[in-house]
Amino acid sequence: MLRITDARNGEAVVAAPVRRGLTRVQAHASGYGAGSLRVLLVADVLVRALELGGTPVWALLTGERQQAELRAGATALGMHPFEDGQDLGSGVGEAQVLHVVGEGGPEPDGVRIAVAPVEGPVPADPAVLRLALLSRPRTAPVRLDAAAVGEAGETLVRWRRAVAAWARRPSRPVPDEVRGRLRTAWEDDLDVPEVLRVLGWVADAGPELPEGARFETYAYADRLLGLDLTRDLGAAP
Repeated sequence: MLRITDARNGEAVVAAPVRRGLTRVQAHASGYGAGSLRVLLVADVLVRALELGGTPVWALLTGERQQAELRAGATALGMHPFEDGQDLGSGVGEAQVLHVVGEGGPEPDGVRIAVAPVEGPVPADPAVLRLALLSRPRTAPVRLDAAAVGEAGETLVRWRRAVAAWARRPSRPVPDEVRGRLRTAWEDDLDVPEVLRVLGWVADAGPELPEGARFETYAYADRLLGLDLTRDLGAAP
């Protein structure tokens, strides 16, 4: 069961308190930039986590400026499409409303999920930007300097090559222990950096973890991460 910290009081709340009840995830972002894209990215990962748990989700974007540019950026980063949340009325039947907001942004009524700011320009490769932002806790500021962007790019290349190589081996199911560690991480306040650490452990595990199981693990985790880790399947070794 996914629990998320409410920025209003610092307390953990159940993200989807009603089983199979519709949950609205509303991102509040204005102006194109890495900070606004990070707000949308946190909302996107939240949507993915809820859907993996079987919760129906309605994703919305509310903001005053450069909404077309933000939507284009979100599409480039592989995010779920966001409907227009401007002037949305109440009483549409959601069991829960989760507002994703940047620090110093709007303070809507309801559960608020805070996202720390980002410094630095938007990298040219959307997947590199996505991984660089996911690598830090959402409440910690991110600086998109050469080191952070370079590390994200190198990790992405290494993992995609590994996934393509593992795919050539017989498939094996995701080990229960590994699946449990992944779900425990993202259900604990959407701890994506811990998900990434688990993947790092899987990549470096010894021969007791079959390569086919490593492939399935990365494919499973990528349903949350959205990094297109299976992109190089079929490429020449």
